[in-house]
Amino acid sequence: MSESNEWTPHVVTPDTAGVAPNHEGLLTAISDTAKTAELLLAKKALVFRGFGTTQEQVGSALDHLLPNRLAYVHGNSPRTKVGSNVYTSTEYPAEFTISMHNELSYASRWPSRLAFYCERQPVTGGATPVVDGTVWLNSLDEDVRAAFSKGIRYTQNLHGGAGFGRSWLDTFETSDKDAVEAHLADADVTWEWKADDGIRITQLRPATVRHPVTGSEVWFNQFDQWHLAGLDADTATMLSELMPEDELPQSVTFADGTPIPDEYVAHVRDNGLAAAVDVDWYDGNLLLIDNVAVAHGRRPYTGPRRVLVAMSG
Repeated sequence: MSESNEWTPHVVTPDTAGVAPNHEGLLTAISDTAKTAELLLAKKALVFRGFGTTQEQVGSALDHLLPNRLAYVHGNSPRTKVGSNVYTSTEYPAEFTISMHNELSYASRWPSRLAFYCERQPVTGGATPVVDGTVWLNSLDEDVRAAFSKGIRYTQNLHGGAGFGRSWLDTFETSDKDAVEAHLADADVTWEWKADDGIRITQLRPATVRHPVTGSEVWFNQFDQWHLAGLDADTATMLSELMPEDELPQSVTFADGTPIPDEYVAHVRDNGLAAAVDVDWYDGNLLLIDNVAVAHGRRPYTGPRRVLVAMSG
């Protein structure tokens, strides 16, 4: 591959930034938001280590790093809101890997930046792998890339408060159906309310996009996380026995509705994880990523890992 395969996140420490090794030093290092934006554009991901930022202090750092923090509205992964548009990272069982993805890539609009903060490091494992989206795209077989050239169809079935999977109340952070419809009307989707008070949402999205500044084409989708073959075998079997595919909490096909082969799931997922660089977590560390240029995931872990995440437009 090209030399871009040697990409790795840029590490910022008190020594490299020429500031004090404390939270005030971090705020000094990131206070020039234009300079931080230039560095992020050039490096795609920034890791801040050695500043000792506490959970009580992290909000002031996020104010610099994420100028317009967004709510996690229409997100598909389980999270807990812990502050002003700050959430726990995906609450998925510790023994499983979370495959590479760009946040909200299935939506019509997605955050441009994500920031992760380590409140409590795991005992073992638990790294956040990050991968350059162009490297990931170039690693895929030509026939796979060609098969996705016309896009992807994502389908969600969100229940009304009682059922399997996520509810639309949690997903949209509201109990007001009019507010849900107002959001969806501006999101380039189709939807229908169901007799059980749930809602079915369908979205057609591209498999790749171009970075709005650099123009680089990147692999940009989450199809493997919506596909039965992307789940562990026991869960996939249970779900397929419980309900037809079009009633699953989430499912995915090619844009024309034809099934996506299981082997494509493994190829895309495994190539993304193989090309990724692990960011190991220590208490007080921060990670800032360009959500278009870089995809992220999670390695399995032991111990009470707690990583918070926030995003901006």
